[in-house]
Amino acid sequence: MYNGERYLSEALNSLLAQTFEDFELIVCDNASTDRTEAICRTYAVRDRRVRYHRNPTNLGAARNYRLTFAMSAAPYFRWATYDDLVAPELLARCVEVLDRDESVVLAYPKTKLLDEEGGVISESEYEDGLHLTSPRASERFIKLIRRLGLCNAVYGLIRASELRKTALLGSYVGSDGPLLAELTLYGKFFEIPEYLFYRRRHPAAFSSQQDVKKLLQFYEPQTKRRTPLIAWHHLIAHLTAVNRAPVSIGEKIRLHHFLIRDAIRSRGDYWDELTTLVRRNRAAAVPRVNSPHNSPATRLFDREEP
Repeated sequence: MYNGERYLSEALNSLLAQTFEDFELIVCDNASTDRTEAICRTYAVRDRRVRYHRNPTNLGAARNYRLTFAMSAAPYFRWATYDDLVAPELLARCVEVLDRDESVVLAYPKTKLLDEEGGVISESEYEDGLHLTSPRASERFIKLIRRLGLCNAVYGLIRASELRKTALLGSYVGSDGPLLAELTLYGKFFEIPEYLFYRRRHPAAFSSQQDVKKLLQFYEPQTKRRTPLIAWHHLIAHLTAVNRAPVSIGEKIRLHHFLIRDAIRSRGDYWDELTTLVRRNRAAAVPRVNSPHNSPATRLFDREEP
């Protein structure tokens, strides 16, 4: 979480109002510069379930999410944001599912979308369609890839023992998608048929961000990269997940076949990313003609990392 003062108190109140009360709420503040720290410390004094941690510097969203999970010790884990809201029954319903069926790795409720002021927006009942209960890991994986939209399920309740086996969230754009895909290889997804999660859509939300530079900085604040290589990152993450998954050779072959065919169908996206990377690296390698430091002895070349 970074600079969440506007919605933070409302989000914390909704989390602490759960009918299932036996939980620890870990707040990882990513070196916020607003009133986030003061708000969190007030809640930590008020409620013993709140544990506040502040990073000395902004680690980036993915590293902060991974740190939050590393600090947890419960058998079940759920990520939460500073701006979304949850119904009081959310945890109780999810716990019931995971306690009842050990084959379920993630339980999540249906979602309604909120606007900047907290009002329900039109067409707010978002359909994730990720009730993935097939006994075959490959079927769950393929269905998730084909149906995945807003990644609301990443805010479901997850079996911690299985989450630890994954790559968690990577420091690249859209890494919540590959994480959800990898989780399907370890168990079933159960969609609770109740609208208990309220996702806020507002200009400052990451999901509303379209600027590539800002997207990269969200994941890695210190990055010098300007080409996100989203398709390549996702493909490599999927292939790596399949290779380490505890599934049969036959399942691995089926999954590799699916991923390769999907990559061939989307080859234009992969090619565009590579050509953009090459073009930008060439432009960065051209010496700055008007620079006072551009002498033969001190010529500087600006090279960006891929």
